[in-house]
Amino acid sequence: MEALKGIEPIHTIAARHQVHPMQVSKWKKEAAAGLPEVFARKPGAEARASKDREKELFEEIGRLKMELEWLKKKVGSIGD
Repeated sequence: MEALKGIEPIHTIAARHQVHPMQVSKWKKEAAAGLPEVFARKPGAEARASKDREKELFEEIGRLKMELEWLKKKVGSIGD
């Protein structure tokens, strides 16, 4: 990211991170070429499936909390 921002020279960034300046240049070139594609992609089916699974899990948590509260009330009323 530092190399992409261009605030400091590449050799300074390389020295700070203890890598060769050519490696930093290579990473910068690869990142600049690939970033537009990364941000242009729409969320895939895997991301949608993950969101759906997350929704199901939150619903199950809600049901289980309700059941737990009901059971707590039942156990409390049995002792009375």
